[in-house]
Amino acid sequence: MRRLEGKVAIVTGGAGGIGAATGRLFCEEGAKTVLVDLADSPLAEVAQRIRDEVPGAEVTTIAADVGLEASADTIVAGTLERHGRLDVLVNNAGIRAYEPLAEAKAETWQKILSVNLLSYAWLARAALPALRASGRGAIVNISSTHAMNPRAGMGQYDVAKAGILSMTRTLAFEEAAHGVRVNAVCPGLTLTPFHVRRFAAEGRTEQDLRNERAENNLQRRWADPREVAYPILWLASDEASYMTAATLMVDGGQRVL
Repeated sequence: MRRLEGKVAIVTGGAGGIGAATGRLFCEEGAKTVLVDLADSPLAEVAQRIRDEVPGAEVTTIAADVGLEASADTIVAGTLERHGRLDVLVNNAGIRAYEPLAEAKAETWQKILSVNLLSYAWLARAALPALRASGRGAIVNISSTHAMNPRAGMGQYDVAKAGILSMTRTLAFEEAAHGVRVNAVCPGLTLTPFHVRRFAAEGRTEQDLRNERAENNLQRRWADPREVAYPILWLASDEASYMTAATLMVDGGQRVL
């Protein structure tokens, strides 16, 4: 039996690298998957590619701005209307800002926190009744290695990612009695379309990046998004039934350097 056979999952940030890879892998493993992203994102194209490449894939989309509190209820209600249940929530949506904290603007703080942290709380709150009813509900929150290894110039992003880890543990404590597991994944250097576009502006191709030695992890390379999707899959599956309040570092050994 496939690892998510019969389960229904929501994946936010579903048009991006890790979200799209997770959506595809979930479909391969039998989940009915709902991908969520902005209306002007390549969400429809990602979903169609999954349908074309994964036989029998059941993937649908919801275009929504998760940074708006009302979107959480809309996303969960739409999922329940289509599928009648919800077993897995993957909070993956995220945006970036490049401001030193000494120069950080209030509007940037508000935008980063609403998407990168508060959307996780709002979606969890909206999803919990259905996840509890599932009997084997799971939430997987996507944080970052920079929650633990912050940098100069991206303090707002790193603060939000650190908050995700605290939220994950608190939710795990609160929801254990209801049969809902809550875990986090901290990806390291991952070669997503965002990074491909960013380095293309410097004249470096995706293949250049794949060929270069990365110096911030023991494996000396970028991760493929699918390599991050597999730990997410495991935490979402019943194979991880004794895992909650945990953080998986998927970083090629970055933490030990």
